[in-house]
Amino acid sequence: MTNRIAYTAANIFNGTDMLQRHAIVVAGSFIESVTPLVSLDETIELVDFGDAYIAPAFIDIQLYGAHGRLLSVYPDAETVTAIVDYSTSGGAAYCMPTVGTSTYEVIFKCIDAIRDYWKQGGKHVPGLHVEGPWISKAKRGAHNEEWIFSPTVAQAKELLDYGKGVIKLITLAPEVCGDDIVQLVRSHNIFVSAGHSNATYQQATAAFDKGIEMATHLYNAMSGLMHREPGMVGAIFNHPNVRASIVPDGHHVDFAAIRIAKKMLGERLFVITDAVTETTEGFYQHSFDNDKYAANGILSGSALTMGKAVKKLVEHAGISLPEALRMCSLYPARAINLSDETGLIKKGYRADMVVLDNNLNVVQIV
Repeated sequence: MTNRIAYTAANIFNGTDMLQRHAIVVAGSFIESVTPLVSLDETIELVDFGDAYIAPAFIDIQLYGAHGRLLSVYPDAETVTAIVDYSTSGGAAYCMPTVGTSTYEVIFKCIDAIRDYWKQGGKHVPGLHVEGPWISKAKRGAHNEEWIFSPTVAQAKELLDYGKGVIKLITLAPEVCGDDIVQLVRSHNIFVSAGHSNATYQQATAAFDKGIEMATHLYNAMSGLMHREPGMVGAIFNHPNVRASIVPDGHHVDFAAIRIAKKMLGERLFVITDAVTETTEGFYQHSFDNDKYAANGILSGSALTMGKAVKKLVEHAGISLPEALRMCSLYPARAINLSDETGLIKKGYRADMVVLDNNLNVVQIV
Protein backbone atom coordinates (compact mmCIF):
# COMPACT_ATOMS: atom_id res chain seq x y z
CA MET A 1 0.00 0.00 0.00
CA THR A 2 1.31 3.45 -0.94
CA ASN A 3 2.45 5.49 2.04
CA ARG A 4 0.39 8.64 2.57
CA ILE A 5 1.83 11.78 4.18
CA ALA A 6 0.19 15.16 4.66
CA TYR A 7 2.06 18.47 4.61
CA THR A 8 0.84 21.76 6.03
CA ALA A 9 2.09 25.27 6.79
CA ALA A 10 0.62 28.62 7.71
CA ASN A 11 0.25 29.37 3.99
CA ILE A 12 -0.15 26.96 1.09
CA PHE A 13 0.08 28.51 -2.37
CA ASN A 14 -1.46 26.06 -4.82
CA GLY A 15 -0.48 28.06 -7.88
CA THR A 16 -3.71 30.02 -7.90
CA ASP A 17 -4.77 30.82 -4.35
CA MET A 18 -3.08 31.28 -0.99
CA LEU A 19 -4.74 28.82 1.40
CA GLN A 20 -4.67 28.73 5.20
CA ARG A 21 -5.54 25.82 7.49
CA HIS A 22 -5.19 23.28 4.68
CA ALA A 23 -3.03 20.20 4.15
CA ILE A 24 -1.57 18.56 1.07
CA VAL A 25 -2.05 14.79 1.10
CA VAL A 26 0.67 12.97 -0.85
CA ALA A 27 0.52 9.32 -1.88
CA GLY A 28 3.85 8.13 -3.26
CA SER A 29 5.06 10.79 -5.67
CA PHE A 30 1.69 12.37 -6.40
CA ILE A 31 -0.77 14.72 -4.73
CA GLU A 32 -3.88 12.90 -3.62
CA SER A 33 -5.78 15.94 -2.38
CA VAL A 34 -5.61 19.43 -0.90
CA THR A 35 -8.00 19.41 2.01
CA PRO A 36 -8.98 21.55 5.02
CA LEU A 37 -7.11 20.51 8.14
CA VAL A 38 -10.37 19.87 9.98
CA SER A 39 -11.25 17.24 7.37
CA LEU A 40 -7.88 15.46 7.41
CA ASP A 41 -7.90 11.75 8.19
CA GLU A 42 -6.32 11.47 11.64
CA THR A 43 -4.47 8.28 10.63
CA ILE A 44 -2.36 10.16 8.07
CA GLU A 45 1.07 11.35 9.22
CA LEU A 46 1.13 15.15 9.28
CA VAL A 47 4.29 17.19 8.67
CA ASP A 48 3.76 20.78 9.84
CA PHE A 49 6.24 23.42 8.65
CA GLY A 50 4.64 26.04 10.89
CA ASP A 51 4.89 29.73 10.03
CA ALA A 52 6.02 29.21 6.45
CA TYR A 53 4.89 28.91 2.84
CA ILE A 54 4.46 25.74 0.80
CA ALA A 55 4.42 26.42 -2.95
CA PRO A 56 4.95 24.53 -6.21
CA ALA A 57 8.65 23.75 -6.62
CA PHE A 58 10.61 25.81 -9.12
CA ILE A 59 11.89 24.93 -12.59
CA ASP A 60 15.14 26.37 -13.99
CA ILE A 61 15.72 25.74 -17.69
CA GLN A 62 19.07 27.52 -18.02
CA LEU A 63 22.19 27.16 -15.89
CA TYR A 64 25.69 26.09 -16.79
CA GLY A 65 27.41 24.63 -13.77
CA ALA A 66 27.69 24.54 -10.00
CA HIS A 67 30.13 23.94 -7.15
CA GLY A 68 33.16 24.72 -9.32
CA ARG A 69 32.14 22.37 -12.12
CA LEU A 70 31.15 24.02 -15.41
CA LEU A 71 29.41 21.53 -17.69
CA SER A 72 31.46 22.49 -20.75
CA VAL A 73 34.70 21.95 -18.79
CA TYR A 74 33.62 18.84 -16.88
CA PRO A 75 31.02 17.18 -19.13
CA ASP A 76 30.17 14.21 -16.92
CA ALA A 77 27.48 12.86 -14.62
CA GLU A 78 29.25 14.30 -11.57
CA THR A 79 28.77 17.82 -12.92
CA VAL A 80 25.11 17.15 -13.70
CA THR A 81 24.72 15.92 -10.11
CA ALA A 82 26.34 19.15 -8.84
CA ILE A 83 23.96 21.25 -10.95
CA VAL A 84 20.96 19.32 -9.63
CA ASP A 85 22.19 19.75 -6.04
CA TYR A 86 22.57 23.51 -6.56
CA SER A 87 19.12 23.72 -8.12
CA THR A 88 17.27 21.66 -5.52
CA SER A 89 18.93 23.59 -2.68
CA GLY A 90 17.48 26.71 -4.30
CA GLY A 91 14.00 25.21 -4.50
CA ALA A 92 13.97 23.84 -8.07
CA ALA A 93 12.57 20.34 -8.58
CA TYR A 94 13.67 20.39 -12.23
CA CYS A 95 16.63 21.97 -13.95
CA MET A 96 18.07 21.96 -17.43
CA PRO A 97 21.88 21.89 -17.55
CA THR A 98 23.04 24.20 -20.33
CA VAL A 99 26.06 24.28 -22.60
CA GLY A 100 26.94 27.61 -24.21
CA THR A 101 28.55 28.00 -27.63
CA SER A 102 31.15 25.25 -27.93
CA THR A 103 32.54 22.82 -30.47
CA TYR A 104 30.40 19.83 -31.42
CA GLU A 105 32.93 17.64 -29.62
CA VAL A 106 32.19 19.40 -26.32
CA ILE A 107 28.43 19.49 -26.91
CA PHE A 108 28.42 15.75 -27.66
CA LYS A 109 30.23 15.10 -24.37
CA CYS A 110 27.59 17.16 -22.56
CA ILE A 111 24.90 15.03 -24.22
CA ASP A 112 26.74 11.93 -23.00
CA ALA A 113 26.89 13.42 -19.49
CA ILE A 114 23.09 13.71 -19.34
CA ARG A 115 22.69 10.14 -20.63
CA ASP A 116 25.15 8.83 -18.03
CA TYR A 117 23.36 10.76 -15.27
CA TRP A 118 20.07 9.18 -16.27
CA LYS A 119 21.62 5.71 -16.49
CA GLN A 120 22.83 6.12 -12.91
CA GLY A 121 19.25 6.78 -11.81
CA GLY A 122 19.55 10.56 -11.76
CA LYS A 123 16.33 12.57 -11.61
CA HIS A 124 15.22 16.22 -11.82
CA VAL A 125 16.70 16.74 -15.34
CA PRO A 126 14.25 16.77 -18.28
CA GLY A 127 17.06 17.29 -20.79
CA LEU A 128 19.90 19.47 -22.08
CA HIS A 129 19.69 23.09 -23.17
CA VAL A 130 22.09 23.87 -26.04
CA GLU A 131 22.65 27.64 -26.29
CA GLY A 132 24.50 28.28 -29.54
CA PRO A 133 26.61 27.88 -31.62
CA TRP A 134 23.96 28.87 -34.21
CA ILE A 135 23.77 32.48 -33.00
CA SER A 136 24.66 36.02 -34.06
CA LYS A 137 28.27 37.08 -33.77
CA ALA A 138 27.08 40.65 -33.26
CA LYS A 139 25.08 39.59 -30.18
CA ARG A 140 27.37 36.85 -28.92
CA GLY A 141 27.87 38.40 -25.48
CA ALA A 142 30.43 36.24 -23.66
CA HIS A 143 30.20 33.43 -26.25
CA ASN A 144 33.32 32.53 -28.23
CA GLU A 145 33.08 34.03 -31.74
CA GLU A 146 35.38 31.36 -33.19
CA TRP A 147 32.79 28.59 -32.63
CA ILE A 148 29.73 30.48 -33.92
CA PHE A 149 28.39 29.46 -37.33
CA SER A 150 25.29 29.27 -39.51
CA PRO A 151 24.51 25.55 -39.95
CA THR A 152 23.68 23.64 -43.07
CA VAL A 153 20.91 21.05 -42.82
CA ALA A 154 23.58 18.33 -42.64
CA GLN A 155 25.40 20.10 -39.80
CA ALA A 156 22.16 20.60 -37.91
CA LYS A 157 21.15 16.99 -38.43
CA GLU A 158 24.51 15.79 -37.04
CA LEU A 159 23.83 17.51 -33.72
CA LEU A 160 20.16 16.57 -33.58
CA ASP A 161 20.83 12.90 -34.34
CA TYR A 162 23.51 12.62 -31.67
CA GLY A 163 21.36 14.45 -29.13
CA LYS A 164 18.17 12.51 -29.84
CA GLY A 165 16.15 12.13 -26.66
CA VAL A 166 18.55 14.31 -24.66
CA ILE A 167 18.44 17.81 -26.17
CA LYS A 168 15.26 19.47 -24.92
CA LEU A 169 15.87 23.10 -25.93
CA ILE A 170 18.07 24.93 -28.43
CA THR A 171 18.70 28.67 -28.37
CA LEU A 172 19.49 30.04 -31.83
CA ALA A 173 19.35 33.29 -33.77
CA PRO A 174 16.54 33.12 -36.35
CA GLU A 175 18.38 35.37 -38.80
CA VAL A 176 21.33 32.95 -38.73
CA CYS A 177 19.24 29.79 -39.18
CA GLY A 178 16.92 29.30 -42.12
CA ASP A 179 13.32 28.23 -41.61
CA ASP A 180 14.32 24.73 -42.76
CA ILE A 181 16.72 24.47 -39.81
CA VAL A 182 14.12 25.67 -37.31
CA GLN A 183 11.52 23.22 -38.60
CA LEU A 184 14.09 20.40 -38.55
CA VAL A 185 14.81 21.13 -34.87
CA ARG A 186 11.11 21.24 -34.03
CA SER A 187 10.55 17.93 -35.87
CA HIS A 188 12.85 16.32 -33.27
CA ASN A 189 10.46 17.43 -30.48
CA ILE A 190 12.99 20.04 -29.34
CA PHE A 191 11.87 23.48 -28.21
CA VAL A 192 13.38 26.44 -30.05
CA SER A 193 14.19 29.70 -28.31
CA ALA A 194 15.36 32.85 -30.08
CA GLY A 195 18.39 34.39 -28.45
CA HIS A 196 21.81 35.93 -28.98
CA SER A 197 20.14 37.46 -32.00
CA ASN A 198 20.41 40.70 -33.96
CA ALA A 199 17.17 40.03 -35.83
CA THR A 200 15.08 42.95 -36.98
CA TYR A 201 11.53 43.31 -35.71
CA GLN A 202 10.27 41.84 -39.00
CA GLN A 203 12.67 38.88 -38.92
CA ALA A 204 11.86 38.07 -35.30
CA THR A 205 8.10 38.36 -35.82
CA ALA A 206 8.26 36.08 -38.85
CA ALA A 207 10.24 33.52 -36.87
CA PHE A 208 7.70 33.60 -34.03
CA ASP A 209 4.84 33.27 -36.53
CA LYS A 210 6.51 30.14 -37.95
CA GLY A 211 6.78 28.38 -34.62
CA ILE A 212 9.65 29.63 -32.47
CA GLU A 213 7.86 29.60 -29.15
CA MET A 214 10.17 31.45 -26.77
CA ALA A 215 13.08 33.85 -26.38
CA THR A 216 16.19 33.50 -24.22
CA HIS A 217 17.06 36.02 -21.46
CA LEU A 218 14.92 38.97 -22.52
CA TYR A 219 16.87 42.18 -23.26
CA ASN A 220 20.28 40.48 -22.97
CA ALA A 221 22.14 39.70 -26.21
CA MET A 222 19.31 40.68 -28.55
CA SER A 223 18.38 43.65 -30.74
CA GLY A 224 16.78 46.23 -28.46
CA LEU A 225 13.60 48.24 -28.60
CA MET A 226 14.17 51.54 -30.40
CA HIS A 227 11.44 53.86 -31.63
CA ARG A 228 12.27 53.35 -35.33
CA GLU A 229 13.74 49.86 -35.03
CA PRO A 230 11.70 47.86 -32.50
CA GLY A 231 14.08 44.89 -32.77
CA MET A 232 13.61 41.51 -31.17
CA VAL A 233 12.52 43.02 -27.86
CA GLY A 234 9.69 44.83 -29.65
CA ALA A 235 8.72 41.66 -31.50
CA ILE A 236 8.57 39.71 -28.23
CA PHE A 237 6.43 42.39 -26.60
CA ASN A 238 4.02 42.53 -29.54
CA HIS A 239 3.66 38.83 -30.33
CA PRO A 240 0.65 37.17 -28.66
CA ASN A 241 2.21 33.74 -28.14
CA VAL A 242 5.96 33.90 -27.57
CA ARG A 243 7.25 33.40 -24.03
CA ALA A 244 10.47 34.95 -22.74
CA SER A 245 12.87 34.06 -19.97
CA ILE A 246 14.49 36.75 -17.86
CA VAL A 247 17.37 36.90 -15.34
CA PRO A 248 16.15 38.96 -12.35
CA ASP A 249 19.41 39.53 -10.50
CA GLY A 250 19.54 43.31 -10.96
CA HIS A 251 22.73 43.00 -13.03
CA HIS A 252 21.50 41.38 -16.24
CA VAL A 253 18.36 43.53 -16.27
CA ASP A 254 17.38 46.63 -14.31
CA PHE A 255 14.41 45.93 -12.06
CA ALA A 256 12.45 48.77 -13.72
CA ALA A 257 12.90 46.98 -17.06
CA ILE A 258 11.54 43.80 -15.45
CA ARG A 259 8.44 45.70 -14.33
CA ILE A 260 7.97 46.99 -17.89
CA ALA A 261 8.39 43.51 -19.34
CA LYS A 262 5.91 42.11 -16.84
CA LYS A 263 3.30 44.66 -17.89
CA MET A 264 3.88 43.79 -21.54
CA LEU A 265 4.10 40.00 -21.32
CA GLY A 266 2.06 39.03 -18.26
CA GLU A 267 2.07 35.25 -17.93
CA ARG A 268 4.46 34.88 -20.87
CA LEU A 269 7.43 36.09 -18.78
CA PHE A 270 9.28 33.49 -16.72
CA VAL A 271 12.52 33.22 -14.75
CA ILE A 272 15.81 31.50 -15.44
CA THR A 273 18.88 31.79 -13.23
CA ASP A 274 21.50 31.76 -16.02
CA ALA A 275 23.77 30.64 -13.19
CA VAL A 276 27.42 29.75 -13.71
CA THR A 277 30.25 28.83 -11.37
CA GLU A 278 33.84 29.85 -10.83
CA THR A 279 36.31 28.11 -13.10
CA THR A 280 39.86 28.75 -14.33
CA GLU A 281 39.78 26.19 -17.15
CA GLY A 282 38.50 26.28 -20.71
CA PHE A 283 37.44 29.33 -22.71
CA TYR A 284 34.70 30.42 -20.30
CA GLN A 285 36.70 31.26 -17.19
CA HIS A 286 33.99 32.71 -14.96
CA SER A 287 35.07 34.78 -11.99
CA PHE A 288 32.77 35.94 -9.19
CA ASP A 289 32.21 39.70 -9.25
CA ASN A 290 29.76 41.45 -6.90
CA ASP A 291 26.98 38.82 -6.89
CA LYS A 292 27.44 38.03 -10.57
CA TYR A 293 30.03 36.39 -12.84
CA ALA A 294 32.26 37.73 -15.60
CA ALA A 295 34.29 35.92 -18.25
CA ASN A 296 36.92 37.67 -20.33
CA GLY A 297 35.70 40.97 -18.85
CA ILE A 298 32.09 40.45 -19.96
CA LEU A 299 29.01 39.70 -17.84
CA SER A 300 28.69 35.95 -18.27
CA GLY A 301 26.22 34.58 -15.75
CA SER A 302 24.42 35.04 -12.49
CA ALA A 303 24.82 33.81 -8.94
CA LEU A 304 21.06 33.33 -8.62
CA THR A 305 19.07 30.38 -7.41
CA MET A 306 15.36 30.26 -8.19
CA GLY A 307 14.64 30.94 -4.53
CA LYS A 308 16.78 34.09 -4.63
CA ALA A 309 14.98 35.12 -7.81
CA VAL A 310 11.60 35.01 -6.05
CA LYS A 311 12.94 37.32 -3.31
CA LYS A 312 14.36 39.80 -5.81
CA LEU A 313 11.15 39.90 -7.85
CA VAL A 314 9.12 40.67 -4.72
CA GLU A 315 11.55 43.01 -2.96
CA HIS A 316 13.01 44.92 -5.91
CA ALA A 317 10.72 44.52 -8.93
CA GLY A 318 7.46 45.10 -7.06
CA ILE A 319 5.91 41.84 -8.24
CA SER A 320 3.42 40.14 -5.92
CA LEU A 321 4.51 36.96 -4.16
CA PRO A 322 1.94 34.74 -5.93
CA GLU A 323 3.01 36.04 -9.33
CA ALA A 324 6.73 35.75 -8.50
CA LEU A 325 6.15 32.12 -7.48
CA ARG A 326 4.32 31.41 -10.75
CA MET A 327 7.15 33.01 -12.75
CA CYS A 328 9.51 30.46 -11.20
CA SER A 329 7.23 27.40 -11.36
CA LEU A 330 4.05 27.32 -13.45
CA TYR A 331 5.25 29.56 -16.28
CA PRO A 332 8.54 27.71 -16.99
CA ALA A 333 6.55 24.46 -16.71
CA ARG A 334 4.32 25.75 -19.48
CA ALA A 335 7.34 26.74 -21.57
CA ILE A 336 8.59 23.14 -21.74
CA ASN A 337 5.19 21.40 -21.62
CA LEU A 338 5.37 20.15 -18.04
CA SER A 339 2.38 22.13 -16.80
CA ASP A 340 0.04 19.12 -16.85
CA GLU A 341 2.13 17.43 -14.14
CA THR A 342 3.98 20.10 -12.16
CA GLY A 343 3.81 23.82 -11.39
CA LEU A 344 0.60 23.53 -9.40
CA ILE A 345 -0.39 21.89 -6.12
CA LYS A 346 -3.51 19.99 -7.08
CA LYS A 347 -4.87 16.46 -7.21
CA GLY A 348 -3.04 14.22 -9.68
CA TYR A 349 0.01 16.46 -10.01
CA ARG A 350 3.49 15.42 -8.97
CA ALA A 351 4.30 16.25 -5.36
CA ASP A 352 6.96 18.81 -6.30
CA MET A 353 6.88 21.42 -3.55
CA VAL A 354 9.15 24.00 -1.96
CA VAL A 355 8.98 25.32 1.60
CA LEU A 356 9.87 28.99 2.17
CA ASP A 357 10.19 30.81 5.47
CA ASN A 358 8.58 34.19 6.10
CA ASN A 359 11.65 35.94 4.65
CA LEU A 360 11.21 33.89 1.46
CA ASN A 361 14.32 31.82 2.07
CA VAL A 362 14.18 28.23 0.86
CA VAL A 363 13.82 25.83 3.81
CA GLN A 364 13.64 22.60 1.86
CA ILE A 365 12.18 20.93 -1.20
CA VAL A 366 9.60 18.14 -0.93
